[in-house]
Amino acid sequence: MPSGGFFDPEKLKSQIAELEEQTNNPNLWDNPDNARGVLQKKSGLEKTLNELLELESDFSTLKELYEIAPDDKDVVEGIEKLQERAHQAKFITLFREPADNSGAFLFIQAGAGGTEAQDWVQMLSRMYARWAERHGFSYEVIEEHPGDTAGIKNITYRISGERVYGWLKNEIGVHRLVRISPFNANGKRQTSFASVDVWPDVDDTIEIEINEKDLRIDTYRSSGAGGQHVNKTDSAVRITHIPTNTVVTCQNERSQIQNREMAMKMLRSKLYELEMQKRAEEENAVLAQQKKIEWGSQIRNYVLYPYQLVKDVRTGVENTDSGAVLDGDLDEFMLALLQRG
Repeated sequence: MPSGGFFDPEKLKSQIAELEEQTNNPNLWDNPDNARGVLQKKSGLEKTLNELLELESDFSTLKELYEIAPDDKDVVEGIEKLQERAHQAKFITLFREPADNSGAFLFIQAGAGGTEAQDWVQMLSRMYARWAERHGFSYEVIEEHPGDTAGIKNITYRISGERVYGWLKNEIGVHRLVRISPFNANGKRQTSFASVDVWPDVDDTIEIEINEKDLRIDTYRSSGAGGQHVNKTDSAVRITHIPTNTVVTCQNERSQIQNREMAMKMLRSKLYELEMQKRAEEENAVLAQQKKIEWGSQIRNYVLYPYQLVKDVRTGVENTDSGAVLDGDLDEFMLALLQRG
């Protein structure tokens, strides 16, 4: 398999060598956060390199077998599988940051507009669930608040799988829907907004220092579906990190202890993302501006009437099959942003 372009092991080796030099610096751990970032980035690049080298080795083997027996069924099937793996490998080189390999928490919040916006949140929640299923990712609802008459006020998913955060990180922002309202008897066109936030599901190898004195922990009764235990005990947990005013909640687990453990995990992940955003602000003011979520500055428009069109305002990527997009066909939008870097 030719090197270069997406498949450039030599470039990866060079980047790994540069990071290796940094790890050999005796002063590296003077800044623990930076040191961990270097090690994580090096580990991610090494994983990508190993996958590409394995792909090249399999390509060479199949090429030799094909020259000997081009009609062999196993060889033909092997080539077809290799093509699919090569297609996937083209994308793994786009996941460059340490957290890109993580799972993710995804939070969807209704904007102004009552039932209309809450119904839009439910549509988006289904869209991302279907997207996860298409990729073979597992997901669970951590927190959900139903709408007053229909839809969902807000919902938090935990999505697990390889490079989930890398895929989802550019979904952060405001999503705008234009359609004929199913809740308006006059059949008027309605515009609805919802915001999406994403942060990495960091594992225990990433150290985030949290002082218990900085936390306010509240308990309350769960409000969503979940079994007979819901609404009978104060099992749901809300944790506020006072210095950053970061709030996380969890009501999905059966016990208050389990909900607290999950909420603490979410808090660690959110604080990690805040630290990454802080560094981005210091390094690139433009990137920092892109991270802000403000109503009226939508990242994607979903138009269902008077025509069918989903358009990402950042890249210009369009899809006239809005039904497919709302059924989870999001990769073209995500890849365009990843390739833009």
